Amino acid sequence: MKASKTLTDNMQAVLVELIELHLQGKQAHWNVVGKNFRDMHLQLDEIIDDARLFADQMAERMRALHAVPDGRSASVAKGTTLNQFPAGLVSTKDTVTMVVAMLEGTVKTMRDVHDQIDEEDPTTADILHAFIEKLEQYAWMVDAENMEPTATVTQPAKV
Repeated sequence: MKASKTLTDNMQAVLVELIELHLQGKQAHWNVVGKNFRDMHLQLDEIIDDARLFADQMAERMRALHAVPDGRSASVAKGTTLNQFPAGLVSTKDTVTMVVAMLEGTVKTMRDVHDQIDEEDPTTADILHAFIEKLEQYAWMVDAENMEPTATVTQPAKV
């Protein structure tokens, strides 16, 4: 099978977001500071590793369909929808907010192109499903860092 221009463009959009997620994740990883620093630092490593792996899988899928991936920095900068992570040291709280937005933005791009991809190539859509599942799980886990509990725990009565 040879990918159409539409399929190629949609896969390229996913590739760009995954590369950007990896790069912005590294920026966050190097510059996060504050409460729970170590946990956030290590969790970012997991996200970065998967983003890099997913980008490679998408690029290789493109090549399998005779499409040409473009991971050059200028192409990524031009094509991404993700906001740039700031320069300097960033608190864990703000890092959580920004990383969740990056994860959700990457998933949004995947969901936006999903149906068109599925029409032409269900196999590539299946790959997207796995990416979406993992990135949404990361978004939930990272977001939990800033969430407030809703339950009140009381001490059991002494017998």
